[in-house]
Amino acid sequence: MNEVDYLSIISGARHDWRARCLKPCFGFLSLFYGTAVTVRNRLFDWGIKRARPVSVPVISLGNLTTGGTGKTPLVAWLSQWFQAEGVSVALLSRGYRALPGEVNDEKLLLDRLCPQVPHYQNPDRCASAEKAIEAGARLLILDDGFQHRRLARDLDIVLIDAVNPWGYGHQLPRGLLRETKSGLQRAGFVLITRVDQCPPELLEKLTAEVKQFVPEHRIAHVRFVPRGLVNTAGETRSLHEVTGKQVWGFCAIGNPRGFQQTLVDAGGRVCGMRVFADHHHYSKGDLQEIGSEAAQAGAELILTTAKDLVKISEQKLSGLPVWAVEIGAEIVQGAADFEEILRKTGLVEPEK
Repeated sequence: MNEVDYLSIISGARHDWRARCLKPCFGFLSLFYGTAVTVRNRLFDWGIKRARPVSVPVISLGNLTTGGTGKTPLVAWLSQWFQAEGVSVALLSRGYRALPGEVNDEKLLLDRLCPQVPHYQNPDRCASAEKAIEAGARLLILDDGFQHRRLARDLDIVLIDAVNPWGYGHQLPRGLLRETKSGLQRAGFVLITRVDQCPPELLEKLTAEVKQFVPEHRIAHVRFVPRGLVNTAGETRSLHEVTGKQVWGFCAIGNPRGFQQTLVDAGGRVCGMRVFADHHHYSKGDLQEIGSEAAQAGAELILTTAKDLVKISEQKLSGLPVWAVEIGAEIVQGAADFEEILRKTGLVEPEK
């Protein structure tokens, strides 16, 4: 079973006999997964397992769920914020779904967005931390680190996607939750993302749920704003290139529905969409199919995400130009509280 089929089953989009059989099986397996996660967390909470401290501050960005909450643009935002304050930053990540001997799409994208920030990919993030410190880093940003408790951190930032905050309400594999909501008690700050794609009454309800575990002044709202277009040659274009045009989208990210909404927000008329499993590595055949399907649908442009663009080299498919929509993170509520807690790392002078 591929990831797209799996998500269609746990989300309830599929109601065929196979989905009806598999969901109870997934639910049974979730009991074992949840128990293992709870035991592991208690071992750390009680001090039986100990996190390894390092000599510089560590900030972790992570999720309660698997998949797309928008970590990559926020890792870039955070890195750029500290750089602007004169702090030497290094990124640490696991390198999830990288091909042997290569780096993954997130590193390729972050290298472009933050070219002066060294990025260490290694499942052993404690070892990466020591290397980064030896190389002169004064702050470590741990990407996707909320459940990686081996490395001690000074601040845990948790991202919650307003569109699908609780991963269909179940732990893996019945849902997408890595741990229960109560894990938010470990969070130092919560960023609720894609708030512009969530009805106000549902956003208010979600914020109230989060406030059961995190104080209100430790919660901020974030939206992702389309900034422009870029292609594999590094050429850029205004979003006006999209307005009113027939566009075909493709992506291999954790939240394809969010990307489709981004295309609409950019002014495109979406005539089709091809979704692949998160972190998918595109083959020549994949790209030929995308181009063929887009041409048959009457598309004028093929659009993808910046994270997908770094994995391909083509500027055109079936004669249609391929562009990525560049996204920027914007804190629309709680920005002052968020920056205040970042300054408490001790690396940045307090605001006067």
